[in-house]
Amino acid sequence: MAETVELPIIDLSSPDRISTAKSIRQACVDYGFFYLVNHGVEGQLLSKVLEESKKFFSLPLKEKMKLSRKHHRGYTPLYAENLDPLSRSKGDSKETFYVGPVEGDMAQTNLNQWPSQEIFPSWRFTMESYHKKLMSAGKKLIYLIAMALNLDEDYFEKVGALDTPSGFLRLLHYPGELGCFNEQIYGASEHSDYGMITLLASDGVPGLQVCRDKFNQPRLWEDVLHINGAFIVNVGDMMERWTNCLFRSTLHRVMPVGQERYSLAFFLDPNPDCVVECLESCCSPSCPAR
Repeated sequence: MAETVELPIIDLSSPDRISTAKSIRQACVDYGFFYLVNHGVEGQLLSKVLEESKKFFSLPLKEKMKLSRKHHRGYTPLYAENLDPLSRSKGDSKETFYVGPVEGDMAQTNLNQWPSQEIFPSWRFTMESYHKKLMSAGKKLIYLIAMALNLDEDYFEKVGALDTPSGFLRLLHYPGELGCFNEQIYGASEHSDYGMITLLASDGVPGLQVCRDKFNQPRLWEDVLHINGAFIVNVGDMMERWTNCLFRSTLHRVMPVGQERYSLAFFLDPNPDCVVECLESCCSPSCPAR
């Protein structure tokens, strides 16, 4: 049985921004993960998003496939993905739905797909409202991350990362009953996120695990507990590279626990043409840019 990791808790509303930035730095160096509280996303909205997500995933597969994933938006069925390229499993036991940017230039392309308004009259409005709230919280967090890196708080804005940031919301459903297989089946096989930061919410069902040292074998996996109202934030590969590997992009996975699990992952990435290179504040003669 896995041990439980005790992740730091970051208060986004704290008036002591310097202390908060220091706590973020320590969390990203030590864990690559932390809890985020007082983030401005109302519990009622979060509950509504989970409710609407469950409604969509309860549709017959034939109906869901009408919104099959195109341009990184839409539906992906069970076992269609395998996040670990070394795994020989039949695929991850999850189905997903992607919602791309809903504001700015990227939203003008109208690439998002939406379920029928006749069937789900408030689905699109709910997802767009949540997406906007997450984008706002994510930007506030990025300002604090800049301070955590000994940069001006508006650094990422000045380099163009926040001109038209890319925000993708991924709704996830992990089924409870998987049947019998002669192989290990994962809800989400081990991986690190490839972007800047990820903000994750869930319905409270366990399963998320992290591996703090991805270079050690055998790998030590630790359970991440749910905290009501808190997001779980993790650093992505892009941020790890941006910080010259000061911040860690931590391996994580989702294990089946015999219960249905719903979660909401929001991937926040910089403007598509933003140049990512090792930050000077993360380099030194003893630790040059990698």
